[in-house]
Amino acid sequence: MQGMMMTMPLSIIEILRYGAEAHPGAEIVSVRTEGDLHRETYAEAFRRTAQLAHGLAGIGIGQGDRVATLAWNGYRHFELYYASSGMGAICHTINPRLSAEQMLYIIAHAEDKVLCVDLTFVPMVEALADHLPKGLKLVALTDRAHMPASPLDWLCYEELLEGQPDSHDWPVLPEETASGLCYTSGTTGHPKGALYSHRSTVLHAMNLAISVPRSLHEGARILPVVPMFHVNSWGLPYAAPIVGASLIMPGGKLDGASLFDLMQSEAVTASWGVPTVWLGLRGEIDKRDAMPSALDQLVIGGSAAPRAMIEFFEKRGVDVCHAWGMTEMSPVGTHGQLSHSMQDLPFDQRMAIKSKQGRRVFGVDLKIVDDQGRTLPQDGKAVGELFVRGNTIVSGYFNNPEASHEALDSQGWFGTGDVASIDPDGFLYIQDRAKDLIKSGGEWISSIDLENIAMAHPKVANCAVIAIAHPKWDERPLLIVVPRDQDDPPDLSEIHQMMLEHVAKWQLPDAMECVEDLPLTATGKVSKLTLRQRFDGYELPDAG
Repeated sequence: MQGMMMTMPLSIIEILRYGAEAHPGAEIVSVRTEGDLHRETYAEAFRRTAQLAHGLAGIGIGQGDRVATLAWNGYRHFELYYASSGMGAICHTINPRLSAEQMLYIIAHAEDKVLCVDLTFVPMVEALADHLPKGLKLVALTDRAHMPASPLDWLCYEELLEGQPDSHDWPVLPEETASGLCYTSGTTGHPKGALYSHRSTVLHAMNLAISVPRSLHEGARILPVVPMFHVNSWGLPYAAPIVGASLIMPGGKLDGASLFDLMQSEAVTASWGVPTVWLGLRGEIDKRDAMPSALDQLVIGGSAAPRAMIEFFEKRGVDVCHAWGMTEMSPVGTHGQLSHSMQDLPFDQRMAIKSKQGRRVFGVDLKIVDDQGRTLPQDGKAVGELFVRGNTIVSGYFNNPEASHEALDSQGWFGTGDVASIDPDGFLYIQDRAKDLIKSGGEWISSIDLENIAMAHPKVANCAVIAIAHPKWDERPLLIVVPRDQDDPPDLSEIHQMMLEHVAKWQLPDAMECVEDLPLTATGKVSKLTLRQRFDGYELPDAG
């Protein structure tokens, strides 16, 4: 039909070109493994990305090849994101917290051609060397002066760029071309790969910019604590150049003191990460009795943020946006920005809403279903398994037809494995992971609900609730607590009193165990699988 609009395929490299031209002063500030602080503008990053693409082509990387990374958040990792996808290759980010067995599996399964490694992880690669695929090229993400003394044959990242043209004739690719690959750190079986496209990645970045404007706007300075080695740092490296926000990259220094200092020195306005990270920052804020002066918003996701944590930051003037998503969703599916009419509600009511996982982002549809697959009403009362669909959600797993078939329902919706309700205002509330729900006497108990209440106790630094087998009730809850002071732990009866204001008596934990710390998964969430293994065979007191 004549007179229709142009059709330009969505392309990731166009994000950086736009950032370089429309926001040339916005910058990437990086804490480097070499020990110093590095700065470059998006305009400089775009030129170096062109040099890198030429350098990668020079070592034999072509369209469709997997370029693996084992790296912290930093400017070189950022350049690899754009150079690999821009030239038609695929950026495969590897989580360094995976086991050696899982890491070797995904390198082989992805058929990586090159592995680009931060200096921190060189010993890790050396330990795996005998089991790496033959012909895998290794690149150390540093300059010649800092190249590692290693028995392995390493290429130097900066030498790949040296002498290369700082412009590139970027290919025009179909927008469905694969651009990124990230494996889920599944608790059972091998990790499964989510393969992102140029189209899904660009749309996700735009959806993010629309949904979380308090973080993502021109002049903002965002510190992504969520790692670039997992789900594209929640899309921040793509959304920030679009809006003209600077990225403050923390490298490997993710403890509370280092984050506080970086936030303060770089006037960070927003920071994104999982709840365990904010426990560290909260401890540092208490210790210094001060807040990072420019901090305006925290985006918390990955696992449910306890209400006590949300209230801690909100009372100190920091807006908390609770978000939810999955690797398979690129990853953001919902955001917790309050609607305009909710802004003036009393504090307690606002905190109750912020404790939920928020409203869907544009382009993501949600439904909850019962055991027969029937769609349930979004009335805030009905609870069912959560399914999602949209143009930023996988339609299957990379080279894994069996897992792909199991992931989707008959209408093509993706099953999240979460049990949830959705209220009439569109706010999602994750009751629990299906596998973490506790079934007691035929009734369900939400471990998340109990954890969120226990976290408000002043003597509780962190906690988890798991199911323990019970001869009469099938399962009963066990509360596992990390006390703020190991010599002065909380009393279970005090926690019971707090819980009784929110849950029925039969839902209270039967027992409490104190530990020094909680095991974490590769993505920084509390590993309930490990806790269940640790407390396997635990005998609860007779609850009658």
